[in-house]
Amino acid sequence: NISNSRRRGLIYKRDGNRNREQPRTRQLTPISPTQVDVSPIYSKHSCLSRASKKILFAFQISRILLGFFDHNNHRALSSPYISRSPPTRAEVAITSHRPSQRKSAKRKEKKKMRIEESEGVSASRKHLVFAYYVTGHGFGHATRVVEVVRNLILAGHDVHVVTGAPDFVFTSEVQSPRLFIRKVLLDCGAVQADALTVDRLASLEKYSETAVIPRESILETEIEWLNSIKADLVVSDVVPVACRAAADAGIRSVCVTNFSWDFIYAEYVMAAGLHHRSIVWQIAEDYSHCEFLIRLPGYCPMPAFRDVIDVPLVVRRLHKSRKEIRKELGISEDVKLVILNFGGQPSGWKLKEEYLPSGWLCLVAAHILQETAIGKNYASDKLSGVRRLRDAIVLGYQLQRVPGRDISIPEWYASAENELSKSTGTSPTAKANGNSTPISSPWTEDFEIVRGDLQGLSDTMSFLKSLGELDAIYESEKIAEKRQLRERKAAAGLFNWEEDIVVARAPGRLDVMGGIADYSGSLVLQMPIREACHVAAQRNHPSKHRLWKHGQARQNAKGQGPTPVLQIVSYGSELSNRSPTFDMDLSDFMDDGVPITYEKARKYFAQDPSQKWAAYVAGVILVLMTELGVRFEDSISLLVSSAVPEGKGVSSSASIEVATMSAIAAAHGLSISPRDIALLCQKVENHIVGAPCGVMDQMTSACGEANKLLAMVCQPAEVIGLVEIPSHIRVWGIDSGIRHSVGGADYGSVRIGAFMGRKMIKSLASAVLSRSAPGGDGFAYDELEDDSVNLLKAEASLDYLCNLPPHRYEALYSKMLPKSILGEEFLEKYADHNDPVTVIDQKRLYAVTASAKHPIYENFRVKAFKALLTSASSDEQLTALGELLYQCHYSYSACGLGSDGTDRLVRLVQEMQHSKSASEDGTLYGAKITGGGSGGTVCVIGTNCTKSSQQIFEIQERYKDGTGYLPFIFEGSSPGAGKFGYLRIRRRISPRPS
Repeated sequence: NISNSRRRGLIYKRDGNRNREQPRTRQLTPISPTQVDVSPIYSKHSCLSRASKKILFAFQISRILLGFFDHNNHRALSSPYISRSPPTRAEVAITSHRPSQRKSAKRKEKKKMRIEESEGVSASRKHLVFAYYVTGHGFGHATRVVEVVRNLILAGHDVHVVTGAPDFVFTSEVQSPRLFIRKVLLDCGAVQADALTVDRLASLEKYSETAVIPRESILETEIEWLNSIKADLVVSDVVPVACRAAADAGIRSVCVTNFSWDFIYAEYVMAAGLHHRSIVWQIAEDYSHCEFLIRLPGYCPMPAFRDVIDVPLVVRRLHKSRKEIRKELGISEDVKLVILNFGGQPSGWKLKEEYLPSGWLCLVAAHILQETAIGKNYASDKLSGVRRLRDAIVLGYQLQRVPGRDISIPEWYASAENELSKSTGTSPTAKANGNSTPISSPWTEDFEIVRGDLQGLSDTMSFLKSLGELDAIYESEKIAEKRQLRERKAAAGLFNWEEDIVVARAPGRLDVMGGIADYSGSLVLQMPIREACHVAAQRNHPSKHRLWKHGQARQNAKGQGPTPVLQIVSYGSELSNRSPTFDMDLSDFMDDGVPITYEKARKYFAQDPSQKWAAYVAGVILVLMTELGVRFEDSISLLVSSAVPEGKGVSSSASIEVATMSAIAAAHGLSISPRDIALLCQKVENHIVGAPCGVMDQMTSACGEANKLLAMVCQPAEVIGLVEIPSHIRVWGIDSGIRHSVGGADYGSVRIGAFMGRKMIKSLASAVLSRSAPGGDGFAYDELEDDSVNLLKAEASLDYLCNLPPHRYEALYSKMLPKSILGEEFLEKYADHNDPVTVIDQKRLYAVTASAKHPIYENFRVKAFKALLTSASSDEQLTALGELLYQCHYSYSACGLGSDGTDRLVRLVQEMQHSKSASEDGTLYGAKITGGGSGGTVCVIGTNCTKSSQQIFEIQERYKDGTGYLPFIFEGSSPGAGKFGYLRIRRRISPRPS
């Protein structure tokens, strides 16, 4: 049985008398579970019909194990499995990262090899003792081990099985006094919600609890036990600590597997658990103590082992013949049969005949198959150091491709990739991804990272690679047609490649809860998304700065020498109606020796609509000059590359502002905290761009962390912590395709209505205190209690609307606020609404009740949501979380901030939730519009499982069918700008290939 959810499979065919791997492949198209396209991968000589013969392979493994002790087996005597040959280059690559070896005098005294190096192999023994360790992940390993154990016992030897699997797995197949079962769990495998969903962080934490924290006691116990049973050989499938315990006990060990836990956990570490990094190296170090690996088909790279012997796959004996099984299933002999099995699928899965080739039938296995048909070809077992090195390099390539990687790629891998690129002109990683487009050189050749850490972010690697290509574009006379974009040409001449460049990164954000209530002081919960903006910044003395032609002409016309300039190139201009470049003299930001006002700057950038976007970038410089007194004497070059989609309500503008300010601050040696960067960036958007946004967007982009919700009280910006998203919960964003604009009139009018409501509530509370309000309107004016007086005093000086509890609002103020009010009427009565970033239009009617009520109740909903996230896992928990999202959505609509597209998406989620609930297949629980509303993205919450993803994709297709627009799906997370820091990179000076 192939252990599921961890490796790829190959179908093999015979080529004459030689065994060669010939994978037969077929390109697959994503389809629904009920429409599985099954390719004809089995011929009429299906290996299903030969499964009964595969038991011989278990006998072959037992012969290899017994070869340790057979003096007639010259191959075993002469192999490095016995002589312990020097480590290969691949082994050196792994061991260079191992923790220091344990120096225990007590263990050194115990360590005495049962087969001495100097003695060779003793005469054949009649009776041997094997200690067989079986991993605690599932039953697949145990069922495989059963057949090997059977053959060892038939040969007259004792086998002690160390396992966490139930006894019956072994005793039902092998009844012998030579079989001993010891129930001990020494590893835990993967924590899975289903066959396809792995909780990576929980897996690492579980392994740490099982094998890392108690490691010392485990080793002591196992060494004592191995010596007590007088074990001759330790076999591991594939428990890491067993190899180390055997070595410390002076007993040789081998492993039997097609994967290793260092490979499996490396991906988990890269995606979820940086602080568990040492687990991977410890496991690899443990494996390196075994003599060699008996490798089964479908294997992954395993460079930790000294060498390998390849064998066919081991399966259990058939309990029924092929004919009996077909008769039982009612399938005639002439029907070609395919079994779809990957850890057991839902029993309701069916396949439509039109998706099968003629004459074929496919059965979906609801439970793991115990008998597995396999191909009969396997690799040669000749010793090859090159093959082991190849294994290590392939492992490096696979680690490099994992998104969200948080592990250091060893230097030997980077060097290997460079060498291959030089010889082929193609990135090995690109080949692995199916992209064979030649590149000029990988980023590891282009730049030296002087400061900072890539943190395994694939988008940052791509950005550095694009920077390296710019130099080639600038110097090349023949630019490929795909690079003829104006922005690329402008960027090619932007930097002085002899000077350092600073790179900053800031992600967009998904508004999970809080939304527009941020400007009223609400608690908000925000998640940084995977998509991010990168900004490369460089400062140069004006005399060394590369000026664009019109900039040079402008300075010449002024009759002045070189003066500091700002030059910006922004990628993606072809997707919107804006210019890809912007430049200005930095002196334009000064007026009589002081920075110009924000209002004047807003008018400056509004002169040319195609360059209004530059306010988000260049405005950062003016804010630094105004708020921090910074003066810029050098020219500045900025390259902006954002993968955060514009107009989808995921804070594309905030990510640009935060990335720009982070890059400029780093380039000029300014030490600004992430929180202060966010507050300064809010000033850019409020005062220079002119968009009346709250601060949560910038705070999330600057202070967020991957896979966590930033919890912040917007009074004005107090981060109260990071909230872990429970492993069983997942959050998505679905784009409605309706462009969101925070500068739109609807958002601004709702904000003004909320501030009007706050001013009215303060006035009403003051009136009650002074007893000057008219009677008979629901207020109790007589004999106010002290507590009531204190509450009214607080409400009379209410700084933030969200500090008013819902019950106080309903009891005293809800009936007193007007549903709407004309701007002119409000100004006559209250003079001002006390919002510095919005202006009341006297001729406009503003909704007050709905606008004021929303943030008061939203703050309560967010607090409840946060509390529920930390409660026990249950359907009721998810139902309550989803209900809070729905309530928030309809409160937006009451304010007038809904849209047809977002309403449609929320209805689709509801339909999916309620239509599936009857059959207990529903995994989505709630949805809401996000951010400033009026379009943009819908946030969806559900269980973290494969079904949820399938339902999200079904909603995507149904939305396309109804609107013609295929929504973009936001999933995944990444670190904020503060967590990322910045990179300082330097161009490598090396001869360019001819």
